[in-house]
Amino acid sequence: MGLLDGRVAIVTGAGRGLGRVEALELARHGAAVVVNDLGTTLVGTGHDASPAEDVVAEVTAMGGRAVAHFGDVADWEQSGDLVRTAVDEFGSLDIVVNNAGFIRDSMLQKMEESDFDDVVRVHLKGHFCTIRHTLAHWRERWKAGGGEPLGGRLISTSSEAALIGALGSGNYSAAKAGITALTVSAAREVLRFGCTANVLVPRARTRMIMGGPAAKSFEQPDHGFDTFAPEHVAPLVAWLASPLADRVSGQMLQVWGGEVTVYERPRRAFEATHDGDWTLETLDDHLRPFFADKEPVVDGFGL
Repeated sequence: MGLLDGRVAIVTGAGRGLGRVEALELARHGAAVVVNDLGTTLVGTGHDASPAEDVVAEVTAMGGRAVAHFGDVADWEQSGDLVRTAVDEFGSLDIVVNNAGFIRDSMLQKMEESDFDDVVRVHLKGHFCTIRHTLAHWRERWKAGGGEPLGGRLISTSSEAALIGALGSGNYSAAKAGITALTVSAAREVLRFGCTANVLVPRARTRMIMGGPAAKSFEQPDHGFDTFAPEHVAPLVAWLASPLADRVSGQMLQVWGGEVTVYERPRRAFEATHDGDWTLETLDDHLRPFFADKEPVVDGFGL
């Protein structure tokens, strides 16, 4: 018996990289999986059915159940069809892992409007569309079941770029930060359904990483432990999707290699009070000492 027996999952962007290993891991623990992938290039162009079909074949070869879905997660109708596919094919929808995305890196001073719009669309709107249709489905199930807890799981994929504002990836950083806020909001909303919503911050070797400036740091070693293998991320996804994590919601968790990290929400680092209206002089008296030993640019977590 697997921890996810009888559960139905959607994994978006599941044809390659993180999405693929996440779909396989969920299936390994008993979940039926809808493998969603448009099969686009690294920059979001073109279509190819074979990545999703190949993952479905891998799942069925291990004795699991899976179907492919080739819809655009940021399209309102196609994302709705994705949710309906899970229900129609397997009778339910219990787990949604949002992972689909692509990159179009550029310095902000040179970035084209379409590069910003398209990256924000696939990541942030793509998360919103699948979350929205999933929550509508859960709401109806919850009402029909007399308010019994559903045990549903939303898992969103953010990035360290959202924490540090990655150089050359302002569009991606902004989208990933939005995903975090969106998911924490969803965690509040799904509480009454007996469901959870959490944010995954993976650090792994993927097409997006290997197509960017940090690629050299993520190269596969010739021998020994492969720190950045995407397979290290998948068990945390399965754990968050399982009953073991039924009290974990609204959290941001990172995993890479042999490490796992839980981030706290932003906390006040400094505060000051002043009698009367602020002026430039009084603000400077309070703030300049605090910032005196602070660096103006945040490093990239060693990347």
